[in-house]
Amino acid sequence: MTDTTAYCQQLVRDLDMDRYLATLFAPADKRPAVFALYAFNAEVASIRDKVSDALPGEVRLQWWRDVLGGEGHGDVIAHPVAAELLRAIETYSLPREPFFNLLEARVFDLYEDPMPTLADLEGYAGETASVPIQLASMILTGDPARSVCDASGHGGVAYAMTGLLRALPWHARRRQMYLPGDLLDSFGVDSEAIFSGETTPELKACLADMRAIVRGHLSETRLHINGLGKGCGPALLPVALVESYLERMERPDYDPLNDVIEIPQWRRQWILWRASRQATKSQAC
Repeated sequence: MTDTTAYCQQLVRDLDMDRYLATLFAPADKRPAVFALYAFNAEVASIRDKVSDALPGEVRLQWWRDVLGGEGHGDVIAHPVAAELLRAIETYSLPREPFFNLLEARVFDLYEDPMPTLADLEGYAGETASVPIQLASMILTGDPARSVCDASGHGGVAYAMTGLLRALPWHARRRQMYLPGDLLDSFGVDSEAIFSGETTPELKACLADMRAIVRGHLSETRLHINGLGKGCGPALLPVALVESYLERMERPDYDPLNDVIEIPQWRRQWILWRASRQATKSQAC
């Protein structure tokens, strides 16, 4: 294992444990490229946490656009994630457009603009979570990702929306709103109440509806998984954790603005192992 490969693997382990554990089920020779993809995803997702305002974040996103466009500066090869990502793109002939779409979607993270509609949220989730599933599937199978498109689309949306629900306390404290405005309005939810940490009956009803929407995407994922080649399984494995996250949010004492929803690592490993075994038996993801 090279130093840059080890760096990417450790970065994913530190910032994205779900995908780290899922990648351990991938063939050993494919893991470096998958870890490079997820390390890029983790770095971009964490930009908001590393900058004091939007402008430096925009600069970082532009740096990645330059890297992917072949216009990067001399420090590109010295950047372990960039070096490994470019190697993975070349080795597995990955299309670059999805990377640019992901970067464009991440611009939303840098500002405090509210998420306008459910359709906007699903689009954001697709670009930020479905894209990594599709690209990882290409690495794992060599397929141009058409066959996994529907499963990755719904699976990524289910996984991303669940993650945003889990992060609601954190986002509320920094006055960032990912819950869609049209859904908030339909339930009479006051955004200022959320920002002040007030869990209202209206918010609980809205979040219950959000979980139902997530479950709809999860059901669609399961339908489209049938018939896929088993090689892409590790790319979709993180979606297997969604149900357990949702169940914890449905406990009677759950406070969506104060409770941090986590699954112990041993249980996450067990859920992923079980999902991987089921995929092997059915010859599907």
